[in-house]
Amino acid sequence: MDQNYLIGAFKPSCNISITFSDAKNRKQVPMKKENGQTLMVPLFHSQENIAGKISIEPLQGKKVDQVGVKVELLGQIEMYFDRGNFYDFASLVRELDVPGEIYERKTYPFEFSTVEMPYETYNGVNVRLRYVLKVTVTRAYAGSIIEYQDFVVSNYSPPPPINNSIKMEVGIEDCLHIEFEYNKSKYHLKDVIIGKIYFLLVRIKIKNMDIEIRRRESTGSGANTHVETETLAKFELMDGAPVRGESIPIRLFLSPYELTPTHRNINNKFSVKYYLNLVLVDEEDRRYFKQQEITIYRLQESS
Repeated sequence: MDQNYLIGAFKPSCNISITFSDAKNRKQVPMKKENGQTLMVPLFHSQENIAGKISIEPLQGKKVDQVGVKVELLGQIEMYFDRGNFYDFASLVRELDVPGEIYERKTYPFEFSTVEMPYETYNGVNVRLRYVLKVTVTRAYAGSIIEYQDFVVSNYSPPPPINNSIKMEVGIEDCLHIEFEYNKSKYHLKDVIIGKIYFLLVRIKIKNMDIEIRRRESTGSGANTHVETETLAKFELMDGAPVRGESIPIRLFLSPYELTPTHRNINNKFSVKYYLNLVLVDEEDRRYFKQQEITIYRLQESS
C-alpha cells in the first residue's frame, strides 16, 4: 500500500473555522498555550453573549458524511497531576445541523446568550481553569472531527464597602517589639500598598528588612491538598540597624507584578491567596517573619 495514501487516510476531510461576531471590536489578550507559545484570544466577562459563525469546508473532492454537528461552550478545570482529565463546571451545547452530507463550505451561526461564567481564566503552577468553544462533527463510520477555540474570561468586582486597615504587633520578648500597619486589607490589581513600621523596642542588631508579596496556590482537598508558594516580589524596606522610636514608610506598587484576583475555593478544586510577608534579618542571619493575608480583586478599568 502506498505510504502517502496512509497519511491521507488520517487527515480530517474538512477544515473547521470558528469566528466571533464581534471579533473586530473585542479586546484581545495574550494566553499561554501548553507548548509555551502565546496566542491572542478574545476577552469576555460573565453574563455576556458569545456568538459567531462556524464554517465547515470539505477538502477538495471530498464530502463529509456527518450524523450531527454541534458546538459546546465549556468551562473546565484541569489539575496537572491528572493532566488531560478535564472537570467541566460549565457546559452548554447547541446542535447546528441534522444528519446529512456536506459537499461544499457550510456556515452555521451560533449564539450563547448571557452566559454565566463565574470563575476567571487561571493558569497556575498545578492547575488551570479555561473556557473553550468545541465544535464536533460526528461521522457514522469514522472518528469525530473536533476543533477548539479558546477565549479568556475575567470578572470585575466593585470596590469593597468595608476595607479595614491591618494593624499588627510582632515581638520577641525583651528583644524586639515592632508594630506595623497597612492602609487596607483589600487591594485591586493596580493598587498601591501604603503602610508604616514602628520600632518600639530594639535590643537585637537588625541587618535588613524586606517585604515580600507571596502567592499561595492550593489544589485538591483533604489529605491530597497540594500547596505551592511563590514569592512574586521582594522589596527592601531598610538596610542597617533601626533605633527605638523609628518609623519606616512602605509604598509598594502592585501593577508591575503579574497578580490575579484572590480565588477562594473555586468549585472545591483550588484556591489562590496572597500574603504580605515581613522579613527581618539580624546580624547572626537569623530570620524573623510575619505574614498577613491580603485580598486582591479586579476593579473595572475606567475607559
